[in-house]
Amino acid sequence: MNEIRPRLLAISDLHVAHAENRKIVEELRPSSEGDWLIVAGDVGESTEQITWALRTLAERFARVIWSPGNHELWTTEQDPVQLRGVERYEYLVDVCRGLGVLTPEDPYALWEGDGGPVRVAPLFLLYDYTFRTPTAADKEQSLAQAYEAGVVCTDEFFLHPDPYAGREDWCAARVDYTERRLAACDPEVPLVLVNHWPLLREPTRILRYQEFAQWCGTERTADWHLRFHTAVAVYGHLHIPRTTHHDGVRFEEVSVGYPREWKRPGHPRNVPRPVLLPGGTP
Repeated sequence: MNEIRPRLLAISDLHVAHAENRKIVEELRPSSEGDWLIVAGDVGESTEQITWALRTLAERFARVIWSPGNHELWTTEQDPVQLRGVERYEYLVDVCRGLGVLTPEDPYALWEGDGGPVRVAPLFLLYDYTFRTPTAADKEQSLAQAYEAGVVCTDEFFLHPDPYAGREDWCAARVDYTERRLAACDPEVPLVLVNHWPLLREPTRILRYQEFAQWCGTERTADWHLRFHTAVAVYGHLHIPRTTHHDGVRFEEVSVGYPREWKRPGHPRNVPRPVLLPGGTP
């Protein structure tokens, strides 16, 4: 019998507030004792949901690496943890460290199995409204068009940027911090860049409602897959699992999404997905 080799896998947008998605996590198992699992955000909305899911996965996989999404950062009335903004993020980082889960605040782990060596870099970058609607001259006009169309991200009500003045200011600080960390990495070792939001605008062109794109990233990271030696970029948020290539770099959208989405006929349902191909090919 051939030995099953460990794999670097990725999944996102588990949304375990939905019972059917919680069952997905309950049934998720590695195929090898050495499998690593990247979780690219939107695990859940309450601290209980997030903790339960990450603990469950950390008990099964050799290593779990988490990058936060917008839903983890929501502060809702139902959550007993009422921390907001940076304090909520730091609380979740502490939860992860207690579970042995790596976060964007930890050293980037080196994967040396099939397709490696690569360094897995979980990022937390947010968005700054620069993915504006096609006819908007600025953030204010783009937001006004979204409200008029009735396409408004729930972040506007539950994702607080405290102590920053706005989400775009928090995004700017995160981009500056992360850029310095990536620049300090050994350029000889390829990176797997993991961010909940896509690093460039192109993947959002497929969205049915383009007004939503402004909550999907920042133009400041559009060249990061070129500036930094990138093997693969992993993201979620769009709930459209697929593989695309940009400037010769593979981008993997690895969302589970909501039950109403993954139950549709023809939905690929192909997550978690191997990030790297055997033999060192990205």
